[in-house]
This record gives sequence, C-alpha cells and structure tokens, in this order.
Amino acid sequence: MLHGIDVSNWQGSVNWSGHAEAGLAFAFAKATEGGDWTDKWFARNWNGMRESWLVCGAYHFARPKGDPVQQARHFLDTIRSAGGLRRGDLIALDLETGDGLRPEQVARYARRWCHHVERHTGVRPFIYTFHSFANSGHCAGLGEHPLWIAGPEHPRGRPAVPRPWTDWTIHQYAQSPVDRNVFHGTRKDLTKLGFHPR
Repeated sequence: MLHGIDVSNWQGSVNWSGHAEAGLAFAFAKATEGGDWTDKWFARNWNGMRESWLVCGAYHFARPKGDPVQQARHFLDTIRSAGGLRRGDLIALDLETGDGLRPEQVARYARRWCHHVERHTGVRPFIYTFHSFANSGHCAGLGEHPLWIAGPEHPRGRPAVPRPWTDWTIHQYAQSPVDRNVFHGTRKDLTKLGFHPR
C-alpha cells in the first residue's frame, strides 16, 4: 500500500523533500476551482512533487453550476502553465458540492468535465467524493472512474464504498493536520492510471 497526501492553498508552502524522505509515494495538489480560480501555490507544489520523485496528481474543485468544458479547459491550461503532464501524472475531479443543483445535474456536469479531460489527455480522472454525496446520486455514470473516497471515519484502507462503485482506489483516511491517503497497489499500478504520452 502506498502513502500520499493532498494539499491546497490552505497548506501554504509544503516541504516536499521532507515528505518524500518520510516515505510518501504520491500527492495531489489543488490546481483550480470553477471556471477562473487558480490555486496560487499549484505551480510550486507541482514542481516540488516532481523534484521529490513523487507520483504527481492535480485536482479540480468542481463548481457544477458553471460550464464543465470551460472549467476543464481552465484546469488543463493551469497544468500546462506549471510545466504540463508527464508520464504517470494523475488527474482528479473533487466532487463534493452540488451548488444547489439536483444530483442528476451534478452527475451530468461531472461526466462532461471528465469526458473533456479524458479526450484531451487520455487520462481517466479519479473522482474524489464522500460516501453520502455519492450515494445520493451525484456520481451517477462515473463508476468506471477510479474512486478516491474521503472516509476519515473508517480505518485506513477499509473505507465504505458508495454507489456506483464496487471498489475503492485511494482512501483519504485522515484530514488533520494534513489530508492523508493510501493507494491500494504499487507505484507501477498507480502510474498506470495516469498520463501516457501518445
């Protein structure tokens, strides 16, 4: 089992080499939110993860009320500006708010966002979500995507799996002082889920 963390602007400056020395294997950094917001620490985090030989992941915080294609473009442009995708890099959609929309509208937004990203990168995004949110129908049609489940109330590596999934891929098992995750497999297994230049 591999250990990882995820970070955003809330963490400020992250000591990536220290995390790598402590045995961390992968990490996700927030890149964007909605159609125009960019995490000011993203480029520094992206390069810091890369320099520390971690498997690098970038995530977009979904705002389902907005245009999914515009948000996907903004996300991919932000990664490009930070140095772009390299072999094995991971992508995730953070799907945890409905913005007041019905579950089926949220799920449609997510499918369109993922479709655009997959078409342009060849990467099938992870879906980061919570059990209750997914079980309410907000993730309909996303069961083929790897599940990154937030379940700090469950023991590490033993999360409850919501519909429409039958298994989990990453479990976020702790959220303090930093979000901690485990991946079910080897580094090779993890990078297989990432970017592969065509």
